[in-house]
Amino acid sequence: MTIEELVAEGAAAPVDGWDFSWFEGRATEERPPWGYARLMARHMARATAALDIETGGGEVLATAALRPPLLVATESWPPNVAIARDRLLPLGGHGMTVKKTPTLPFVTSSFDLVVSRHPVVVLWEEIARVLRPGGTYLSQQIGPGTNRELTEFMLGPQPVNDVRSAERARVAAEAAGLRVVDLQACSLRVEFFDVAAVVCFLRKVHWTVPGFTPEAYADRLRAMHRRIEQSGPFVSTAQRLLVELRRPA
Repeated sequence: MTIEELVAEGAAAPVDGWDFSWFEGRATEERPPWGYARLMARHMARATAALDIETGGGEVLATAALRPPLLVATESWPPNVAIARDRLLPLGGHGMTVKKTPTLPFVTSSFDLVVSRHPVVVLWEEIARVLRPGGTYLSQQIGPGTNRELTEFMLGPQPVNDVRSAERARVAAEAAGLRVVDLQACSLRVEFFDVAAVVCFLRKVHWTVPGFTPEAYADRLRAMHRRIEQSGPFVSTAQRLLVELRRPA
């Protein structure tokens, strides 16, 4: 396929929700060793009231075979809200549209489990507030400098902010009164096999290159296409954290 055809295909690919099946055969990403979905499902099976913050389209939450009597998911991006509601309502879940504010719209001690996969912002004090004593917060988060190679290919050298580091997470959690049960970090190999996958990824995971459009980055996409043709897949590195916390009883 020509560069123009590949860019057009990536630009037309769906980006709603967090379903990455479109990338099959076009890109790969290693999985973290801890298995977030499995851990989340294990906690869900024991919970009585659970909250999933920034659920996306509810894709990961829906994989839990056993769910608590009260299951609530929040999402701020309107296209994802509709997808999450359609997916979670048949499973007994309730989807809520929330604005990006520094508070959660729930009374204190509402949940014995709060989960979140890849949250954009972590409201540590609010999470501690809505958790019941003895309750658990489980989250897989994006680590500092994730996919830095891809960002810098498009934008040039960029500083790495440590705001998403494991140590910063520990400090913030403990300052909110939460006890660290488990805290892990890992680096994962990411491969892009064609420029269509790059275009779709940058549209879907839009904070990798803020303001990305295929038109604005046409020259860099051509350079990426030449590099993949000459050297094989473009390799980047994703950073992930596993955070498990408990509100003291």
